[in-house]
Amino acid sequence: MQAATAGFALGLSLIVAIGAQNAFVLRQGLRREHVLAVVLVCALSDAVLIAAGVAGLGLLASQLPGLETVMRWLGAAFLTWYGARTLLAAWRGGAALRAERDPGNGSLRRALLTCLALTWLNPHVYLDTVMLLGAVSSQYENRLHFGLGAVSASLCFFFALGFGARLLAPVFARPLAWRVLDLGIGLTMWLIAAKLLIG
Repeated sequence: MQAATAGFALGLSLIVAIGAQNAFVLRQGLRREHVLAVVLVCALSDAVLIAAGVAGLGLLASQLPGLETVMRWLGAAFLTWYGARTLLAAWRGGAALRAERDPGNGSLRRALLTCLALTWLNPHVYLDTVMLLGAVSSQYENRLHFGLGAVSASLCFFFALGFGARLLAPVFARPLAWRVLDLGIGLTMWLIAAKLLIG
């Protein structure tokens, strides 16, 4: 139980920080578009990465220093493109959340591909889930329980973020709120991309 609690606490502390993936899940939750599919992809991706870290692949990744550089550049390129796209949406404006609107306006394929890219092209995900969680799990006799705790934290967080976002729906019925959100998301993406490039 102690290992599971420690895994849950550390996993939650790493994932709560605002990032590209969380911003995307929040946006999908506000729009009520493919929320279940998106949160499942995020949670399952985290589960795979956490399992890899707990299984000891963090050590392998540390032996391939060139891998981190490649992932950093790919991640920065994707975040720059996605940030520009979101900032363009903020500039154009006109988006508003309508309760009566059919939630299936966006493409499921597009949402899932974006979600997968934001998850798997982000080098911080590997540092947090594979390297850090993997390293900390080695301190516990029952690494499996530690990993399950971290996976549970990810699952709880993404479901709360995705499905809890609808509580903000009245705020986002106004086009200005969407412009502010898109502006914040776009700038966040660019900031993360800059940090990746600077190292």
